[in-house]
Amino acid sequence: MSSMGQTNPMAAVAGVGTIARPQAVVRPHYFRLLTILFLLSLPLVNPWVRGDGVGYYAYVRSLLIDHDLHFDDEWLAANSSFLQGRTDSNGHLLPTQYSPTGYVKNHFSIGPSILWVPFLLGTHGAVLLLDRLGAHIPADGYSPPYLITMAAATALYGFLGLLLSFSLARYYFDERWALLATLGIWCGSSLLVYMYFNPSWSHAHSAFAVALFLWYWHRTRVQRTLPQWLLLGLCAGLMADVYYPNAILLLVPGTEAIVQYREILLEQAGRLASLFRLLRAHALFMFVTCLGVLPTFIVHRIIYGNAFESDYPPLRNWFWTSPVLLRVLFSADHGMLSWTPILIPAILGLIPFLFRDRIFGTGLLLSFLAYYYFIASYPDWDGISSFGNRFFVSLTPVFVLGLAAFLDFVARRWAYFGNHVAVAACVTGLLILWNGSFVLQWGTNMIPTRGPISWGAMVHNQYEAVPERVGGELRRYFWGRKAMMQHIEERDLNKLKSK
Repeated sequence: MSSMGQTNPMAAVAGVGTIARPQAVVRPHYFRLLTILFLLSLPLVNPWVRGDGVGYYAYVRSLLIDHDLHFDDEWLAANSSFLQGRTDSNGHLLPTQYSPTGYVKNHFSIGPSILWVPFLLGTHGAVLLLDRLGAHIPADGYSPPYLITMAAATALYGFLGLLLSFSLARYYFDERWALLATLGIWCGSSLLVYMYFNPSWSHAHSAFAVALFLWYWHRTRVQRTLPQWLLLGLCAGLMADVYYPNAILLLVPGTEAIVQYREILLEQAGRLASLFRLLRAHALFMFVTCLGVLPTFIVHRIIYGNAFESDYPPLRNWFWTSPVLLRVLFSADHGMLSWTPILIPAILGLIPFLFRDRIFGTGLLLSFLAYYYFIASYPDWDGISSFGNRFFVSLTPVFVLGLAAFLDFVARRWAYFGNHVAVAACVTGLLILWNGSFVLQWGTNMIPTRGPISWGAMVHNQYEAVPERVGGELRRYFWGRKAMMQHIEERDLNKLKSK
């Protein structure tokens, strides 16, 4: 019995169209393997604040150090390419950088800073204590302890998102496919860049927030009590705080709700009581979700004088009637599938997943399609400076489930044709290797970081330049990273100035 007085209506319908993998097959050592791989990957963490990360990190740094939301210091401390077009010849911020309330405009979301706060509070306290003992570490939010903490926390959130995604996938599929799908999306998609190389950006946090929301929704879907509805609403609010388009994932509980109301209307007795309980639960969920988004509304009210102002392009200027659907997928200008081809089977896998769980599968497919349309309608759909189409990193758990479903689907049909597990592992490994080489090209400016690339030059680099340079670039990354990052920034700035 639920705290609502009777069994939650979802208990009757959660299993509709659901084919879960027998739980006796669970292998806990896969979690240990993923954890070991994550720990081994930590040297890849790159403690720097750059580009969009300036805006995301500004909230926590300004509140922690200056105790306000005036971002003048954060903007002036930013990397040169970020400041391009934001300062005058004397190094002062242009008047256009200020809102009518006198605050520096910051349209970037506050969610990543919310997630960084627990870690950076501890770091700040430790730095102040060490300074009292004579350590002389700048307690300014930019010294190495702060940046290392920020970057490591981002990597941790990305990893937790992967663990939650793996947990979801193994519920439905053999853990080999769940593991392979998790590794494939981890290392074969754009997540790799934003989990390690650009940790001050929001995308790894976004993958975590979406994974947490979907995992908790799934975990409580059979009998969700009122306290669980409350926690689910907080997860939904956090998800939107981290990255505004993540609110589209509310289509998953929306799909669930439609089925619930349909089942209630088909009941012969107790219809009104069940309807009231469900309406009360959904009202609580929506109310708490709105409370969860309050941090976003509050900072917008302070900075812009209007809780609903975001400083993004007005919705009337978006391509709602002419979305660039094919370009988002296949363009040389950061096309999602052309840059990260492992997402092709991940998206295709959402179709067989429908047969595993009609409610969840329908919700995920609708969420992907709506998110896809949303990004294709956005004026800056290419992400400007982006590896692949970075906006879709939010859908990491959706892609893990889709890729696991695809691998399971193919394996069931190729069961009599050799070692399909080895074949799948080899193909996934090749896609990961391709992605890693591509990341190396993008990160070292071998190809343009903005605008379209030449596929001929990119493919040539994959087979010729990358094998020759990979050793040297990795040595620079691990033992001369500061100089390497400065060189990358200088090249990026020179390219901006030449345009």
